[in-house]
Amino acid sequence: MLRPFWLLTLAVAACLLWSTAEASLGDRLPEFRECVQVCIRENCDPNNDPTPIPSPAPVALYRRLLFWTCPQECDYTCQHIITQKRVAAGQPITQFHGKWPFIRVLGMQEPFSVLFSLGNLLAHQNGLSKVRGSIPAAYPLRRYYEMFAYFGIATWIFSAIFHTRDFRLTEQLDYFAAGAGVLYGMYYTPIRVFRLDRPTPRRRSFLRLWTVTCCVLYAAHVAYLKLWRWNYTYNMAANVIVGLIQNSLWSYFSWKKWTESHRSWAIWPGVAVAWLMMVMSLELLDFPPLWGALDAHSLWHLGTIGPTILWYNFMVKDSQENIANADKIKDVKA
Repeated sequence: MLRPFWLLTLAVAACLLWSTAEASLGDRLPEFRECVQVCIRENCDPNNDPTPIPSPAPVALYRRLLFWTCPQECDYTCQHIITQKRVAAGQPITQFHGKWPFIRVLGMQEPFSVLFSLGNLLAHQNGLSKVRGSIPAAYPLRRYYEMFAYFGIATWIFSAIFHTRDFRLTEQLDYFAAGAGVLYGMYYTPIRVFRLDRPTPRRRSFLRLWTVTCCVLYAAHVAYLKLWRWNYTYNMAANVIVGLIQNSLWSYFSWKKWTESHRSWAIWPGVAVAWLMMVMSLELLDFPPLWGALDAHSLWHLGTIGPTILWYNFMVKDSQENIANADKIKDVKA
């Protein structure tokens, strides 16, 4: 039953890895390079009596607050000049520096990706409130669900920052936060699936070992990217592999739970996993941004909001079911 899903998963992963090898064409175009050079020479060089790039004072203020410099303004302006010329000549729109030529909104480079990142952030904040309001503090899995929310909130904060302004620092923070979120997903998944939270000596020992293993893996991941080589292909491969592991565990959990109980909510993790893999395929359908702002990557961010809401609903329902079953067992023993 799950075979078509896993074939799709592997196909998506392979295509994502393949796509990371593609390079931008726009920033290698001679006309683009010439445009930028002329703009910088005429507008940014203090030795040539520069003519400032005109912009209203409030606009100039928030652009300065977001660290838009004169050369970067030239780069942005030339991207759109070259794009308009290519469209008028019937040529395809191309990427510049690995990104489509987005139209800025309030100084944000990718406005819809920022908006949908904030939507995911809100989904995790609401999920955290739901976990705290619906699951008793004494329930042993609650702290893991709260940590899941914290990692999710951090992930989408740094995603919003990165899509607002793409710097080396904001890119690294986005990647490291996303990697931490994905790895934490793999960390707490076996804790729930195999109930490693239960207070038995064997489970406690394995949980300590598992915790140390995940911490070492993340430290090695960050050290490799930061100290050895910033490798996009490796980073994507690492996240895909970790994601596939936890997705396989949750698919197993959904199937097992449903066959045992035939409760509709038992399939929610499987639905969320399939949903995420479907919206991930949007990355394969990359296209020039609609209205200069809405692209496949931003739609991927939009598509992750629904599964996040569903996931917190599952956490709450699953916890309440486990608590109710535990109370029934106590009543029988009494």
